[in-house]
Amino acid sequence: AISTGLGVLPFLFMPDVASYWVGVSNAIAAGMMVAASYSLFLEGCTYADPHDQSEYSTELRTAFGAVLGLAFILGTKNVLDQYEDLKFGALGGADARKALLIFFVMTLHSFSEGVGIGVSFGGVHGSQLGTFISASLAAHNVPEGLAIAVVLLPRGMSTLAAAVWAVATSLPQPIMAIPAYWFVHHFIPVLPVGLGFAGGAMAWVAFFELLTEAIEDTDVLTTGLIAGCSLVSMLFVQSAIDDEARS
Repeated sequence: AISTGLGVLPFLFMPDVASYWVGVSNAIAAGMMVAASYSLFLEGCTYADPHDQSEYSTELRTAFGAVLGLAFILGTKNVLDQYEDLKFGALGGADARKALLIFFVMTLHSFSEGVGIGVSFGGVHGSQLGTFISASLAAHNVPEGLAIAVVLLPRGMSTLAAAVWAVATSLPQPIMAIPAYWFVHHFIPVLPVGLGFAGGAMAWVAFFELLTEAIEDTDVLTTGLIAGCSLVSMLFVQSAIDDEARS
């Protein structure tokens, strides 16, 4: 979980930025979150374990989770929109609502990752697979922390506060890993649902919050190019981390 805070390091000397660069930051974060959503959906749909006794396919469970995730994030947004004077650290108003949405989405993501860690340690390959998954997720947490930082810091949050919130989003990983390990056979069937849930919520925020605001602050072409490069870069980093962890 602590490795998520390392994503803030590139912004240690970042000065106050104009709205254009806030838009660029949103586009970068959106690309990263779309890549993460794709990875979550892919992992959910291709998940296989001999102890998975569910009568429903992993694709159906992942899709069901995605629908639940969309419903959850829409409900959360409707609740947050009712509080115009909402505060989140040093942020207020629309910035606070946006930051809280990102916080909720990344925290939900960590719940499913924590279950994945616990299931891997209690599954067929035991400690070897669990160690691989844990190391891989620790490395994945760094770019996820970066995605959080590029949303929070340009809006006026301090570097230390952004790092703390980034680490907080990953705390469910160790917390959920323990019960998932103890009750592995109960968690295995619902893991694709959890992955789809996190992926659906993250995709909605990326497309309908971050990209929309990025276009308003820059333009469609700039947003598309930056988000596309961010998406490809994130997928490349994820692939490189996985390959390195397997070697």
